[in-house]
Amino acid sequence: MKTAFTRIALTTACLAFAGQLLAGEPKRPECIAPAKPGGGFDLTCKLAQNGLKDGGLLKAPMRVTYMPGGVGAVAYNAVVAQRADDPGTIIAFSSGSLLNLAQGKFGRYDESAVRWLAAVGTDYGAITVRADSPYQTLNDLVEALKKDPSSIVFGAGATIGGQDWMQTALIARAAGIDPKNLRYVAFEGGGETLTAMLGGHVQVTSSGLGEVTPQLEAKKVRILAVLADDRLPGKLADIPTAKEQGYPISWPVIRGFYVGPEVSDEQYGWWKQQFDSLLASEDFAKLREQRDLLPLSMTGDELNAFVLKQVEEYKTLAGEFGLVQ
Repeated sequence: MKTAFTRIALTTACLAFAGQLLAGEPKRPECIAPAKPGGGFDLTCKLAQNGLKDGGLLKAPMRVTYMPGGVGAVAYNAVVAQRADDPGTIIAFSSGSLLNLAQGKFGRYDESAVRWLAAVGTDYGAITVRADSPYQTLNDLVEALKKDPSSIVFGAGATIGGQDWMQTALIARAAGIDPKNLRYVAFEGGGETLTAMLGGHVQVTSSGLGEVTPQLEAKKVRILAVLADDRLPGKLADIPTAKEQGYPISWPVIRGFYVGPEVSDEQYGWWKQQFDSLLASEDFAKLREQRDLLPLSMTGDELNAFVLKQVEEYKTLAGEFGLVQ
């Protein structure tokens, strides 16, 4: 009797737990990429889309939708103001989003306006040219800029003060070049930027590494420098760092997600559990590696603390360039 009672109690508890999980699972999951297709936000959403599906962590198919504008500003404001309690929507963010938040570029909402959910990987900044470019090294590019800063047009997926601009500004400053003298064309996302460079409309792109590696494999581009402390592993090991070329610049790019501020604890907890399981999976580690991203696994309170600290550091950096509003 005792054994049977224990078994019944255990079964009841398991069914109740399963019911809680099902209650938290959204019926129409969606990932918003806050830019046009083809850039880093798209990459981030599709990483979650494929990982959650392949890992059996999401029953309904997740759709990826695009909401370009302000490196995430339009999506951030739309979610906070209009979809604050939407349990089925996760939104991609990057270090560029946090840098813009630090500068007040997201309007009246600050970094505390949403619930930071999960970080799933890290990328690094990269300075890239076409494969037929005359610039073979980062030093070739810098020397040309020293002679005439206006002779080279940079393309990047953000406005002045954005992440891509900041990468080139840091290199320029290290080389003794005033970043204000650089010619810069802003695009809406990394996909547009890369297309513009391949079409010859700009000569150099500054972006996340994962945005340009597919074209590297196709031999259409040359990456002059990756902005990491050390050379990256595996197939990326041949790409030189800016640091080894005399420019001690490192720019890691976090890739992750947040949800609306009024998403319930139950619904938030369901998403967190799915991402905790995903990030512990060897299959997901392989999927992330295929996208040329490196491990960075944080969820919940740990990610929230990281985001708040990162924004404060970016405020200091933006202040050095006179960018804080």
